[in-house]
Amino acid sequence: MEADSAASPNPGAPEPQASGAPSTIGSVLCRIRGKVFTWNILKTVVLGQLLSLCICGTAITSQYLAEKYKVNTPMLQSFINYCLLLLVYTAMLTFKQGSDNLLDILKRKWWKYILLGLADVEANYLIVRAYQYTTLTSVQLLDCFGIPVLMALSWFILRSRYRVIHFIAVFVCLLGVGTMVGADILAGRDDNSGSDVLIGDILVLLGASLYAVSNVCEEYIVKKLSRQEFLGMVGLFGTIISGIQLLIVEYKDIASIKWDWKIALLFVAFALCMFCLYSFMPLVIKVTSATSVNLGILTADLYSLFFGLFLFNYKFSGLYILSFTVIMVGFILYCSTPTRTAEPAESSVPPVTVIGIDNLGLKLEESGLPDTHSAVL
Repeated sequence: MEADSAASPNPGAPEPQASGAPSTIGSVLCRIRGKVFTWNILKTVVLGQLLSLCICGTAITSQYLAEKYKVNTPMLQSFINYCLLLLVYTAMLTFKQGSDNLLDILKRKWWKYILLGLADVEANYLIVRAYQYTTLTSVQLLDCFGIPVLMALSWFILRSRYRVIHFIAVFVCLLGVGTMVGADILAGRDDNSGSDVLIGDILVLLGASLYAVSNVCEEYIVKKLSRQEFLGMVGLFGTIISGIQLLIVEYKDIASIKWDWKIALLFVAFALCMFCLYSFMPLVIKVTSATSVNLGILTADLYSLFFGLFLFNYKFSGLYILSFTVIMVGFILYCSTPTRTAEPAESSVPPVTVIGIDNLGLKLEESGLPDTHSAVL
């Protein structure tokens, strides 16, 4: 009888429930930590912020040229960058053999890369030109229009499939941008109302949409073909298109520049920052996606503001720190859960491969598959 009563589960029944709750919470926290604090996410965050610093460099040099030296030549600045891409990456394609050779690529896909180069050149030009017509607030807010356009294009063209957490993360990032815009208004950085707000807003929307098109094409080419092909062809046709447009719209502005070593140094600094941005962005997109990269570089305006505190006497606001934190939280949320790539309906590929190649490192960590399955992925 004593043995039976000792073996009875009734006396000890409440104890597992009492100790089960903390263990459940602990396991949930461990899972969250395992998904968020990983090497792949840390690497993605660092690479994204390096891109933001490159964009910050282009913004600061452009503002210095415009405010201190009265030089407004965005097309000339872009033309120098495309020339650098031409000299480096297009030249690399000329020495490749087989289907990767420059002439072979031009024979098969010349018209596609003309359209890509046109979209890239005009996206850069329209955003910069919009500042002449509309307000800084409008540009910062409407420029985010490119993110939902990019997600839609990725859904239909790249067959990317998003989860609820991705939409929440995008909303959090846009909330951070709204906080930054609010800080700009409170700090008085939005005094210029622009000459024609409607035209400026339309230019921003068109530029953001063209950026989305360019980024989707970049992701497809980088993941399916090669980084050198994308940069080489953009350098080639970007140089031609921006050179023609340069002669049409900025000939008088260039002729009026009073050149000295300081202006030349600012042009060189801009070109190097833009060249680094174009060179490194495909590397980041290849291991993540165009959408996550665009979310990460939302902090570029904040870096420009922080440098502007010392260079242009901007007023500091605690909302800038809050905005940076909110954007980074949304960016990490987006990267914490990988998207998947849907296979065509007629595909007979085994189910293990339907996760696609977007955020591949995160997928391997999340799934915890054996080595044999990892090799298949």
